[in-house]
This record gives sequence, structure tokens and C-alpha cells, in this order.
Amino acid sequence: MENLQILKKSMLFSGLEEEHLAEVAAIAARRTFVRGESLFAEGEAAAGFYLLAEGSVKLCKVSPDGKEKVLHFVRPSETFAEAAFFGDGKYPAEARALEKGEVLFFPREAFMGLLERNPRFSLNLIISLSLLLRRFARQIEELSFAEVPARLAAYLLDLAAKKSTTYQGKTYLELDMKKGELASRLGTVGETLSRAFRKMKEEGVLEVEGSRVVIMDMPRLKGLAGK
Repeated sequence: MENLQILKKSMLFSGLEEEHLAEVAAIAARRTFVRGESLFAEGEAAAGFYLLAEGSVKLCKVSPDGKEKVLHFVRPSETFAEAAFFGDGKYPAEARALEKGEVLFFPREAFMGLLERNPRFSLNLIISLSLLLRRFARQIEELSFAEVPARLAAYLLDLAAKKSTTYQGKTYLELDMKKGELASRLGTVGETLSRAFRKMKEEGVLEVEGSRVVIMDMPRLKGLAGK
């Protein structure tokens, strides 16, 4: 896929005109990565920011006692590390690949040059950033007020829609991350997530064994998710 096509799928650049997209595409460098690779480390000087084209990346911090806290899971078409790019110039967390993939990298100096030379480009980018922040605000609100079972149900429904197998009224799927990572993504802790799974199992909504989940009652799962 060409750089321009990748940019058009990103919310950050959704408000830009074709000519501005072409300018951004011209300065973007494509980089591939493998599972487990670190794209940048916490505290490292921010040479630019990224747009995920393929694969999956997590942004995380490691506490002094060695425990990892996942801050965000980056999905294709999402940008990341913009805060460091426009802020104090250092990456506040580590970016680590969950699977192999590819990113577009936007060098700081070249991107700032685009902003300085073209005020209209800067204005369009500000509009796009505003839309992006509004979306994040909604996500934060959902995480703050939704109960863990509702968040878990919504996640399972989304996962089932992407990749699952249905047989005799049951839906079979595999979790796409470890349960500890899933708990972080849902804004909770492992113990609470386990209780949510156990409650759904007791109520006959699903069965779970390791990373394998069998949805026994899809209508009830949708009801838990508020859909």
C-alpha cells in the first residue's frame, strides 16, 4: 500500500486536502518491525512520531519493581508519540511490537518544516487533532463509567466480529492478547477481569479455557454490552 493510501485511513490526517497529504507522504519513511521489537524506549529523544500501517504495538511503562503497565494498544491507522513530538521532546513510554508489522515515521524537522511553510496545513491539522482528542475523551468516559463486564462484553463482540467461528449456535474465538494485557486495556486489574469472566460463565453466557472463549449466548452478551 502506498504512503498516501495509508495516510487517508488515519484520523489525524483525515481533514487534510490532497495536496497536503501528498506533502506528508513525501516525508514519511516506512519502517518494518518484528514481534517483541522496541520502536523506542522511555526517555529517548523523540526524533519524530509514527503511524501504524500494519501489525499491533503497545505503549507501556515499567515500574521500578519490574511490573509493566500498558498505557495504550495502537491499532492500524492510528498515530502515536505525537505528544512527545510536540511536547518536551522525549518519549514518555516504550513502544513495543506485539506482532510483526510496519509503520510510517515522520521526522521531527521535516514535519515542523511543513507546519511552518503552510499555515493552512497547520490549521487543518489542528482541526484533525481536535477530532482525535474528542474521540479519546469519549473513550475515557466509557472506561470511567462502564462496568467491567460491559467493557469485556463489548471487547468480545468486537473480537468476534473480526475473527471467529460459529457452529451449532456457539461462537468460538481466541483472545488476541494475554489476560493481563486485556485487563489493562479495559482499565481494570487481572483479578476483576477474572471475576467478570467467572460471572459470565456461571450465567451461561460463555465458556473460557486459557485464551479460548466460547460464546454460548450471543444475545445475552450483546445485552451486557448495551447493544
